[in-house]
Amino acid sequence: MNTHRIHDDALARRSFLALAVLAAVPFASGAATGTAGKGPRVFLEVWKDPNCGCCQDWVVHLEANGFTVKVHDTGNTAMRAKLGVDTKYGSCHTALVGGYAIEGHVPAREIHRLLKEKPQAIGLAVPGMPVGSPGMDGKAYGDRKDAYQVMLLTRDGGARVFQSYPGNKRTA
Repeated sequence: MNTHRIHDDALARRSFLALAVLAAVPFASGAATGTAGKGPRVFLEVWKDPNCGCCQDWVVHLEANGFTVKVHDTGNTAMRAKLGVDTKYGSCHTALVGGYAIEGHVPAREIHRLLKEKPQAIGLAVPGMPVGSPGMDGKAYGDRKDAYQVMLLTRDGGARVFQSYPGNKRTA
């Protein structure tokens, strides 16, 4: 029996397997899903009314900005309360990402910032449904954009401005 040949065959098999694993790495990192170069996709869950179009438009905005979204069409009142979001900051949908509550039409940019900065907070909220915010920016609203603020919800029940978005002047 030629022990050199057996050793060479085993080495060749291990090398082949190592190359196969390395070849699969780009697919595991997101290249196969079109996220290569944009960073990994972030998982987010949303609770919303099944008939709300603006909530679905917000989900589309998130998906276009690096989020993988799981939607629960069960309403959001119970989840808002469970996550500790005061009703005065309420909106039409509630989300959970990275341990943070997201209430309302919060832009994806601010969610990414929240996850990067990791403040000690409950999460972010855009109270109400301001026209021009993601999901409230469809053709039906024309070029109208209302000013609004993204609020950082603090653990003591308070809030502070995380980011302000200016509106535009409407023409009659």
